[in-house]
Amino acid sequence: MSWKSEVEGIEERRRRSRELGGSEAVERQHQRGRLTIRERIDALLDPASFREQGPIAGHGETDEAGQLRSFAPANYVLGFGKLGGRPCVVGGEDFTQRGGSPNAAGLRKSVFAEELACRYRLPLVRFLEGGGGSVAGTAGPRAKSRPPAPSAEPLTAEPRFMSFGRAMATVPVVSMAGGAVAGLPAARLVASHLSIMTAETSQVLIGGPALVERALGEKLSKEELGGPGVHLRSGVVDNVGRDEAECFEIIRRFLGYLPTNVWEGAPTVECEDDPGRSEPELLEIIPRNRRRIYKMRRLLELVLDRGSIFEMTPLYGRSQITALARLRGQPVGVLANDPNFYAGSMTADGAQKVRRFVDFCDTFHLPIVSFVDEPGFMIGLEAERRATIRYGTAAIFSVMQSTVPWISIMVRKAYGVAAAAHFGPAGTVLSWPSVETGALPIEGGVAVAFRREIEAAPDPEQKRAELEERLAAGRSPFPRAEGFAVQDLIDPRSTRPELCNWVELIQPGLRGHRGERSYTFRP
Repeated sequence: MSWKSEVEGIEERRRRSRELGGSEAVERQHQRGRLTIRERIDALLDPASFREQGPIAGHGETDEAGQLRSFAPANYVLGFGKLGGRPCVVGGEDFTQRGGSPNAAGLRKSVFAEELACRYRLPLVRFLEGGGGSVAGTAGPRAKSRPPAPSAEPLTAEPRFMSFGRAMATVPVVSMAGGAVAGLPAARLVASHLSIMTAETSQVLIGGPALVERALGEKLSKEELGGPGVHLRSGVVDNVGRDEAECFEIIRRFLGYLPTNVWEGAPTVECEDDPGRSEPELLEIIPRNRRRIYKMRRLLELVLDRGSIFEMTPLYGRSQITALARLRGQPVGVLANDPNFYAGSMTADGAQKVRRFVDFCDTFHLPIVSFVDEPGFMIGLEAERRATIRYGTAAIFSVMQSTVPWISIMVRKAYGVAAAAHFGPAGTVLSWPSVETGALPIEGGVAVAFRREIEAAPDPEQKRAELEERLAAGRSPFPRAEGFAVQDLIDPRSTRPELCNWVELIQPGLRGHRGERSYTFRP
């Protein structure tokens, strides 16, 4: 007597699992401009590299003869795959079954995704689409006719967020919102090193429109509540792709800068950009007129490896720029002020952006290159209401507790307490001749120190301008360099060669910078 019938039962369950949601649900998904979870996995990974875990997880019912009568597959697909030849863990759900709300097996598989990534020390990619929990529980449609059963998990069970935290501490985690994402999937989205969403087909919500209208009386669409226009500026997502195909490319590119886990080094690539490249444009990129702004992103393009800049969270905390890039093929974290927004001053949002980015770089051994043009913390009533000083101090704590190599290029201003967020402990500091420093920007310092003299002058505004010009003329960068307060005062055109030499010097230290990081309490 053979086991043929049981083997046939395995194959039948596998077949039904691959038809997650059925053809009609798949067609609806496509009509809404969205791929299914299996299509997303296949489109992201190297061809034929996906190896599914738990392919027959779900709930099956058999007749008296043991023949499969019905089968509801777990609505979370999970497995191993390869990206650019490098192994990873990938998983997710979609709306083709129960609107993305998990059944029992699907919930267990989604929790197991983090465990799998931690166990094998592999990057984790999540495709998220669904409303999280359901009032019907995990038992499925039949549960709607009776009250939902209480959770079967014991009170002593480990909270699911513990696995989120372990994954983020040890492996790169990327999450993409491919449709409406709410509840636990929304929490998973932000519990990532990179969170992205599609421009036209995704929303991220704590609670959907029906829940918001019932609780608060506010009638809003999904897009108004949690579309990309909201969350690119809220800081919930880092980047947005025009469509799913562009999101897949963003994922591939982002992971290309990172090690497989915190016990390995970031992957270097062959650099075809001359390390000694000197750009004449840098000599005049900073205007002599202190009131004129310039394009910091253009400065970065002139200095870093060509085509290597990957900006993160560009529309959140816009006075601060955070990006991944390469120098001589070595991945680095890039921190810079953008004088086009609040003159580059540190806002509450900007401080939170800096803190998160510095922690991220420190976790994955990415040396930090800081381009400094910091006029200080943002001031005013709104800045006080936003607790700017608290978040700014937390950002400084993050910088001071980082252990990766730092190099800071002072390009224009470095004023006040906020300037400390741009200089790592024991970091290298180079200065351009355009730099001015002090406790306060000249304009603010003059307004405070010479208030009575200005008010008593026949022409207060002319007097103010005279004082500002006189003090500005006295803020030469040479005394700091002569007193060895900075390592060197350099020709702006030599910035790239200086940075490429530095990257070469820090390699022995980077090889010893492995393992998990830990930090003390922050404000």
